[in-house]
Amino acid sequence: MAGSAGAGAGTRFGFTTGQVIQEFGYDDDVDDDVRGAVEEATGAELVDEDYGDVCDGTLIWWRADDGEQEDLTDLLVDAQQNLDDGGLIWVLSPKPGRPGHVRPGDIEEAVRTAGMNATSAVSAGETWSGIRIAVRSRGR
Repeated sequence: MAGSAGAGAGTRFGFTTGQVIQEFGYDDDVDDDVRGAVEEATGAELVDEDYGDVCDGTLIWWRADDGEQEDLTDLLVDAQQNLDDGGLIWVLSPKPGRPGHVRPGDIEEAVRTAGMNATSAVSAGETWSGIRIAVRSRGR
């Protein structure tokens, strides 16, 4: 599932019209083309980490200086709290050689510790890579 940001990037992430997507880790280094593609696919602006209602998907921007592996595990668990069953989580991190790069194995270990599974990867623009996270159903 490789590709780059641009037309269709939002749907490549699995997001569709009418969905609410929550965003964690927003900063001035995020890829605005990726954000715009997701907003175009859903027809709505991304909601921030303070959003307190159910959402359909999550984007997490994660850099090496955002914390340790345990911090990412905690963030994944927090992100799951608002996520509707069947919702998708994407962890986006800078590509190799870019400031803030996080090894995919470190992300995958945090994902496993959180009780989730990393399922696929995508090039999310010029400077970011994404890892898709499968979340177990809570049986609501």
